[in-house]
Amino acid sequence: MTWLVIAKKDFRDAVQSRALWALVTVFVLLSLVSTYAYVQVPEMLGESTGATFAGLIFFTVGLTGLFVPLAAIVVCYKSLAGERELGSIKLLLSLPTNRLNVFTGKVAGRAGVLVFGLGIGLLVGLGFGSVLLGTLSPGVTLVFALVTLGFAAIYAGIMVGLSATTGSTSRATTLALGFFVVFELLWDVVPMALVYVVNGFSLPSTMPDWVFLVSQVSPSSAYLSTVVALLPGFAETAGAAPAQTSVGVEATAVEPDPFFLIPEVGIVVLVLWLVVPFLVGYYRFNAADL
Repeated sequence: MTWLVIAKKDFRDAVQSRALWALVTVFVLLSLVSTYAYVQVPEMLGESTGATFAGLIFFTVGLTGLFVPLAAIVVCYKSLAGERELGSIKLLLSLPTNRLNVFTGKVAGRAGVLVFGLGIGLLVGLGFGSVLLGTLSPGVTLVFALVTLGFAAIYAGIMVGLSATTGSTSRATTLALGFFVVFELLWDVVPMALVYVVNGFSLPSTMPDWVFLVSQVSPSSAYLSTVVALLPGFAETAGAAPAQTSVGVEATAVEPDPFFLIPEVGIVVLVLWLVVPFLVGYYRFNAADL
């Protein structure tokens, strides 16, 4: 049994789940409401600068940057831990397959589920926004959609990798929620805390170059930087850019460093989030006593 067969079965099982369709419904409704608010509220408030398609793209980045991690937790946290807890993983491994095929199939299957649900939401949200704005940039929309769906697939791999490290769904839940809290809710504080400690428990007037690099470790921050790197013109129009040398305080910007202070760093970080959780998750799953 190849990893592709396992992935297809995992995808079919998940598509029949009410939880998946509940997530799709929530994201579609959230996309419609938030898109309508983004387009209409500035006009209702009489603001001189109205909504733009570039602004809608980066507004959607913020929405998906929050939704994808939460959806990945719901879809993926029991992917392997649940089967190990129930004992069904032994039945799966009794078939002509191996642990690498099982692990890869689970990653691919859950990634497909997340991409499927998110893709529907993006199609509805951006389509509705383009109708309201009366404009559409097909090339930009395609690039943005591919990056966003890739981000969703990477997050699925992270969560399946965490699930592969334990045979308990309660511990898998704790690991998934802990990852979300640390890397998505609290990570903005980490660069400042490091600077505070390194600088002798005080904040300097000038932030060091590495602050931006540390801030990109969060998957959603790397996702934003990747979109900025691939759509620089739209990012400039929308006034969107990842936080660089001053993170949360007034500080004099240092001279830009061509290695650290470029949004392309986000692409490298996303690739690392794709590879490292897969390798670690498979290593722990392969070494586990099932």
